[in-house]
Amino acid sequence: MAGRLAVDFGTSNTVLAVWDDQRKEGVPLFIPEYSHTYPQGLDQVAVVPSLIHYTNDNRRWIGGQVFERGLYHSRQTFRWMKRYISQRSPLKMQINGHEITPYTAGRDFLSTLLMFATQQLDLRGEEIALSVPVESFEHYENWLTSVAESAGLPRIRLIDEPSAAALGYGAHIQPGHVYLIFDFGGGTMHASVVLMESEPTAAAGRRCRVLGKAGKFIGGSTIDQWIFQEVLQQNGRQDYEEPVRLLSNSLLVACESAKEQLSNSDHTQIQVSEPASGASLSAQLSRVQFEQILDRHELLTEINRTVRSALNSARERGFNEDAIQAVLLVGGSSSIPAVQRTLRQAFGNDRVSFHRPLDAVARGAAAFVAGVDFYDHIQHNYAIRFVDPTTHQYDYRVIIQSGTAYPSPAPVAHLAVKASYDGQTQLGIAIFEMAETQTPQSSGVEIVFDLSGAARVMQITPNEVEQRSLFWMNEATPTFLVADPPGDRGDPRFEVEFWIDSNKRLTLTARDLKNDRLVLKNCPVVKLT
Repeated sequence: MAGRLAVDFGTSNTVLAVWDDQRKEGVPLFIPEYSHTYPQGLDQVAVVPSLIHYTNDNRRWIGGQVFERGLYHSRQTFRWMKRYISQRSPLKMQINGHEITPYTAGRDFLSTLLMFATQQLDLRGEEIALSVPVESFEHYENWLTSVAESAGLPRIRLIDEPSAAALGYGAHIQPGHVYLIFDFGGGTMHASVVLMESEPTAAAGRRCRVLGKAGKFIGGSTIDQWIFQEVLQQNGRQDYEEPVRLLSNSLLVACESAKEQLSNSDHTQIQVSEPASGASLSAQLSRVQFEQILDRHELLTEINRTVRSALNSARERGFNEDAIQAVLLVGGSSSIPAVQRTLRQAFGNDRVSFHRPLDAVARGAAAFVAGVDFYDHIQHNYAIRFVDPTTHQYDYRVIIQSGTAYPSPAPVAHLAVKASYDGQTQLGIAIFEMAETQTPQSSGVEIVFDLSGAARVMQITPNEVEQRSLFWMNEATPTFLVADPPGDRGDPRFEVEFWIDSNKRLTLTARDLKNDRLVLKNCPVVKLT
């Protein structure tokens, strides 16, 4: 069957959807053995658990196959791949003599799904859509597109997840109305304010204009980690103890299950054991205690901050909080009662909807690739790095503010490039993508896996937090201006203008001031997000 494919690669679950021209909507794709179906209202939704297991005889089990074979708790099962790739984690595991990283595991997992989709669907000449988090850096988008291209799918379009979710809610949204999309999944939390505009030439009669958006690297896997720490504390144990290391993966699975159970029950019990060693851990957890854990880590405060950041951006475009018609919840972690209560307290019960938490992003991405477009703006700040003449330390000058619309009708920044020493012939500019300054969680720790696959709680240093919030975009090509004749130290040599084109690329026009010669015109430098 022919179709336009969309892929929502998630930290916990991955959803593939195909655009149905007759129904005018994206339809989730069921993949035998890989997919599981979960209830969503009156429907059953097909999702692929984002899991890959490497066997001792060099086979791979994907998604549902991992559950069917009872391998979810195995040290040779990779989970949370998207989260680790997004945060450029140095995590690696030794499996069958091979070093496996999240990038390797994620590529193996996603490539398998794309190969199946290519075999089942006639995708020749068709674009596919890939959804990306609001807070994703260029390195994640490059990795994602490279996986698709390696699978023989070179025509790719990217859409951010909240915008896709708005399109995916379909009949629940109306042209001319403003919506807040709150997407709380396994690895990230996003808020996006969107305006649905009537557009007769669009495939489904609507277009989505993004008014404001914000995101953080906090998700369901973060909450699993907090419960993991709570269980260890209740038992007076440390993660580095050998009995705990033997149980760590089973404990993580039990913590995830406890989180889900406490969305529907007032109490749950966590019990894990390792028969060979006799090691065991157990804990009682009530919903009250669970919500105390969330409060201790300021989750509800972070939800309010993220939502307010998106609302503030929308207000700058003339749309205040009263303009929001409905709050649409997306992502499995949005089912947590305390999360829903926080949003209902802020916006009222009637305005909060929880109809398509699992498949809205994939459905909307399929609509996007089928022609339902949206107007967007730049999500991150972009800056150039320079050496402060007073402190002799690196500092950053922002040249593109978050929220800048594109394409730009005029230059977004001007800059004079000076030679740093006499006789310099190669000059350049170090361009950095800057996320919102954030701490992954208030405790400053995260779960990682050691080479053996055991889960460990590791401290995150302030330097690591800063590094995760900065990405040197043109590190491979830092110099691209040639001074002929060579420059003199301190003298302005090139005058540079920065623009943003319709493809969301930062372009550069440069004039050599020494001989008044235009050396570059609208030259693409980096791709923005």
